[in-house]
Amino acid sequence: MSSPSGAGKTTISKMLIQKDKNISLSISCTTRPRRKGEFNKKDYIFISDNDFNKAIKKNKFIEHAKVFGFKYGTLKKTVNDFFKKKKDVLFDIDWQGYQQLKQSNMEVVGIFILPPSKNELIKRLKLRARDTKIEMKKRMSLVQNEISHFPEYDYVVVNKNLKDCLFQIKNIIESERLKRSRLVNLTSFVNRFID
Repeated sequence: MSSPSGAGKTTISKMLIQKDKNISLSISCTTRPRRKGEFNKKDYIFISDNDFNKAIKKNKFIEHAKVFGFKYGTLKKTVNDFFKKKKDVLFDIDWQGYQQLKQSNMEVVGIFILPPSKNELIKRLKLRARDTKIEMKKRMSLVQNEISHFPEYDYVVVNKNLKDCLFQIKNIIESERLKRSRLVNLTSFVNRFID
């Protein structure tokens, strides 16, 4: 799942994993400082720039990108551990990370969340009160570029109302799970009726 900052992807991600026990949220590594109220290995895995670069050299990331001057990346081991537990993995990432995931050998479904308007996006960023004025300006200057990548995704949802948006995304996930190609044991099940 991707979106410009303030469109709701982190809130929606948290709500999804609370409601669906078959989904696990992939926790990214980052070089950015921890914000007030964030916990290491819960919100992000906070690591130094040097350690991040070592992980890149050792090919430990499925995807990684530089966003707002800090590095973010998803460890292969984390994702593989979820797959071993037969979990769907939710990635809360930007368009750069999504492009890399699409190039991996994993089956990836992309959902892009759009804000209902630029004014609403600004309002939401101000309400969450996490960014300084400089950070806010940076985020808003990148919005147009981030939004320009929505055609690369499989699904696009406008987050006008959080409850409706969450409902739509849950439906997308359920539909994707019911695709014939994903139903591993379907052939043996159907053969019981044919024989």
